[in-house]
Amino acid sequence: MPARAVLSGTISFGLVSIPVKFFTAASSEQVSFNMLHKKCGGRLKMQFFCPTDNEVVERSDTFKGYEYARGQYVTFTEEELKSLEAERGGSIEITEFVPVTSVDFVQVEKTYYLGPDKGGDKAYRLLGEAMTAKGRVAVGRWSARGKEQVVLVRPYDKDGLILHQLFYSNEVRAFSEIDTGVTFTFSEKESDLAQKLIEELGTDAFDATKYVDSFSERVKGAVDQKVDDPAPETKEAFRVQPIQYQW
Repeated sequence: MPARAVLSGTISFGLVSIPVKFFTAASSEQVSFNMLHKKCGGRLKMQFFCPTDNEVVERSDTFKGYEYARGQYVTFTEEELKSLEAERGGSIEITEFVPVTSVDFVQVEKTYYLGPDKGGDKAYRLLGEAMTAKGRVAVGRWSARGKEQVVLVRPYDKDGLILHQLFYSNEVRAFSEIDTGVTFTFSEKESDLAQKLIEELGTDAFDATKYVDSFSERVKGAVDQKVDDPAPETKEAFRVQPIQYQW
């Protein structure tokens, strides 16, 4: 079954305009649980609670506020917030082309596959080939859902394009804040041993299909067993044996 587009938009730079479609590149398949009431087994609902009035508040009786100081808020109506939103045109405005080696992919927040929309096939393919030839990727602004995002567009999988929605620079913590521990000087023997271990485990390429979410698989297996046999199981039935590592 062909993928279904979730958004549409236009890549523009200079006098060039390329209509594109957005496709979800990845989505979590991790298992999730609902909170149930011990007394009756019913699913619980989230509620808004006001500690000042000691009462549950309906969503219709709420409005939004920004805390500018501890316990002090500037309030906004929905109309005021809408007036602050960026234009919802879905346009990707390319502002520069940069070497791919200059991009730090720690900034990537979300990824979309891009496909050509009606009439955009030739320009779509030409942009990808030109960026590949120059070893550059496109950086630009994307207005979607009322917010302006910084994005990266790059060639992908030979003939395609992919879009990375990026965190802004002030949203990424500096690695210099991380304590990397004490500095060591390693002996030649230690370095050779470490490199030998890497070579022994080395492969030609990363194959993501070799790795599966074993926790989700175990949970789904336990769910199937509980559905087929609702009787209580012993703790040993689903006990996971820890892996022993030797260094």
